[in-house]
This record gives sequence, structure tokens and C-alpha cells, in this order.
Amino acid sequence: MVKISTKKSLGKQKVYDIGVVRDHNFIIKNGFVASNCFNKSHSTAYGYVTYQTAYLKANYPLEYMAALLTANSDDTEKVQKYIATCTNMGIQIDPPDINRSGIDFTPLDGKILFGLSAVRNVGQNAIASILEARQTGGEFKSLADFCDRIDLSAVNRRTLQSLIYCGAFDKLEPNRNQLIHDLDLVYDWAQSRAKDKAAGQGNLFDLLGSSGFSQKNYISQNSFDTAPKAKAVPDFPPQEKLRMEKELLGFYISDHPLKSLRTSAKILSPINLAQLGEQQEDTVVCAVVILNNVKKVITKKGDPMAILQIEDLTAQSEAVVFPKSYERVNSLLQVDTRLIIWGKVDRREEQTKFILEDAEPVEKVQLVMIELNPQQAAAIEEQHRLRTILQEQSGDREKAKVPVIGVVQAGNSRRLVRFGRQFWVQNSISTVQALQNAQFTATVQPLISS
Repeated sequence: MVKISTKKSLGKQKVYDIGVVRDHNFIIKNGFVASNCFNKSHSTAYGYVTYQTAYLKANYPLEYMAALLTANSDDTEKVQKYIATCTNMGIQIDPPDINRSGIDFTPLDGKILFGLSAVRNVGQNAIASILEARQTGGEFKSLADFCDRIDLSAVNRRTLQSLIYCGAFDKLEPNRNQLIHDLDLVYDWAQSRAKDKAAGQGNLFDLLGSSGFSQKNYISQNSFDTAPKAKAVPDFPPQEKLRMEKELLGFYISDHPLKSLRTSAKILSPINLAQLGEQQEDTVVCAVVILNNVKKVITKKGDPMAILQIEDLTAQSEAVVFPKSYERVNSLLQVDTRLIIWGKVDRREEQTKFILEDAEPVEKVQLVMIELNPQQAAAIEEQHRLRTILQEQSGDREKAKVPVIGVVQAGNSRRLVRFGRQFWVQNSISTVQALQNAQFTATVQPLISS
């Protein structure tokens, strides 16, 4: 192995692609060794693979993205990034389904179906049993039908709970809480039936199959109707269902707590967490996120701070809250809270982190909307008047948490203009009043519509 000790620039020089018949490492003049001299086919192969993948993504987007998700199914961060890519491409990802899902992510009916192998607590033996039962007996009709037909030694209660919580039974029964309550009763019932079958005892409707009657019809119409059911209960709240999905799949799939804020997030923040690594260090950024985890830490001086796991629609990241900022925002740092956060990009220890300096619950965020016609937007005098009012209303920038958005109306076209953080204001009501007094059309709009 050759180690480079010094480097010297020779300016612009001609370079050549060396063709090598056999060895890649060989002796050259004065005893020097040429290391890693790849032949021409090396770069050609890379170029050809790049062409192939670009062609597949352009012409077979469903199949390409399904294969990409399958190949990276054990990497939550990459899967989340690729799911965001699918969303941007207009490709919908469907949750797991016991009657349609296979082992891997699968293109189906213009969508990508989540693979069973990516669900936590669902092993290969359980998947094999499910697929075999589905292939030989057709689609499952109910939880009782499912438990009666699968191998319960391969599919245990924990596996069934995971499948229910992640939404795999939603097409049969959308009330996941009801299914969880039914599960213990149905599972015991199915185990008892399995023991009877193993002992050759069978029930009345099983025995009818030996006569001229249709066993399948009797079982489907009567046998599973006798399966026990728990008392009716209301379903889990939407946020709880999403939390359990996230726990079992690694990310939200049927919905996302921030999806309703997609448009607002784009207005407030020019970047998303997937683009955090592209920002220069110490760049002041703003993001709309949900808190996945909050870890309180005590510094050597005895001051509290926090390490956060944050997420938006594109990626997850780590955020650090140092003591001074923690003192100001610690009451907001609760898991599953949706926040608009401000801070800087930090790249210490070769990791891109978000240094959180301030935060506000999205439910409390209001916007100042300023309606402008094209003439107003283009006039230097109007721009100066508008800038002066906003700077007066901004005051102490650390206390200015109300974003200002301009709307330029030209015929049927509406263009949103994001004002920089330096023009955010402290009080939405007084700002709107000042703008209206100056003959600007301005209103207060909540970030989340009620």
C-alpha cells in the first residue's frame, strides 16, 4: 500500500485513462509502484450503471423506488428519505396489509405496498406461514379466520399485536383497539381449535365437509361467527395510532403529524431537515418539526440541557439545546410536540446537528399576511415604507416570533413571498394595525386553521 506524504500542485495537466491487461498495481520507472490504476472498463461500468438506474427511475418509477426501499429496508433514515422522494414523485406508500403485502416493498395498483419484512417483531417464519395460508385458502376474512388458518407456533401474540398496531388488519377492521381487545380471546379460541384438529376431533362444521355439503361455505358463514369477541370499545386516538406505527415501522406511514402543515412549513422554512447537511456552519435556520425523543443532560457545571431527536416530512436529525436556551424553552420539550424551531447548523464531531436556540408550538404561531398588487411590490418607495414598519415592529429579534408573508396578487395568480427572519415581528395585532394605518392590506392568519 502506498501512502502519500506530500502533495504539490502542477497546475493544469493532461491526464490519460490507462488500459491494463492484467494487474492493477505494477512497477514503473525507478522502482515506484503505481497503485489503484483502474482500467478503462472501470469508469465505463460506473457510467453504464448510472445510465441504467436513471433510465429505470424515469421509466419505471414504481418498480425502481420499491426496489430501492427493499434494498434499504434495514436503514430507517434512508427509508424515510426515499419515502419523502416517493411523495415528491407523487407515489403513495400504502401501509402493510395481511391480504396483499408480500415479503418486500411491492408495486401494486399505481402505489407501493409496504413489505411485511420491514415490520418489527414479524419474523421470516411468521411471514412464510401468512403467505402460505393466503395462497392455499385465499384472502383472510377476519381476525378469527386469520388465527384459525395460520401456524400459531410461528405467529405468536406479539407478532399479531405488531400487525394490528401498524395497520395490517385495517382493511378487515379499522378499529385497532377493538382488534387488540379481541386478540386474547380469539387467539385462545384458535389454539383450542388447533389442538382439537391435531387430536382428530374437529367441530360439527368441519365434519360436515365429509358429506355432500360445502365445507368452505359452512366454515365461512358459520364457524367463525362463533369466535369470541370482546366488548365494543372506541378506537385509539389518531395521534396514538401514528405513534404505534412509528414504533413498529420506524416512521409514519398512513399519515404524518406534520402533513397538514406541509404548505405552511414551506412558507416558514426554506429548507427541510434532509437539506441540513448542505447548509454552511453557523447558518441560522428555521424548521417545522415533531419531537421524537427528549433526553435531559446535566453539564459539568450542574446546568440542565437537552439532546433532542427531531423529525420533519423528509428526515430525522439530532438537535442540541444548551443551558441558556433550555431555560427558555424546556417547558415545550415534550415528545410528540410539533414545534417551529430556530437555531444554527453545527458540524462538530463530523456530524451535522441542529443547535436549537428558540422554539414555539405550531398551534400558537400566527402569520401576518400582507396583500400587495404588482405595482406596490415593484415600487421602491413602497418597499421602503413596508421595511420601515416591519423593522419598527420587530424590536428585539429574539422576541420576534411572528412570521410575515407577502401575497402578490396579479389577476388569477397569487405569489407568496417569504420575508426574512429579520423582518419577523413581536405582536401580530399591533403590526397589522400599523400596516393598515399606512394603507397596506394586512391580516392575521393562524398557522393551523381551526
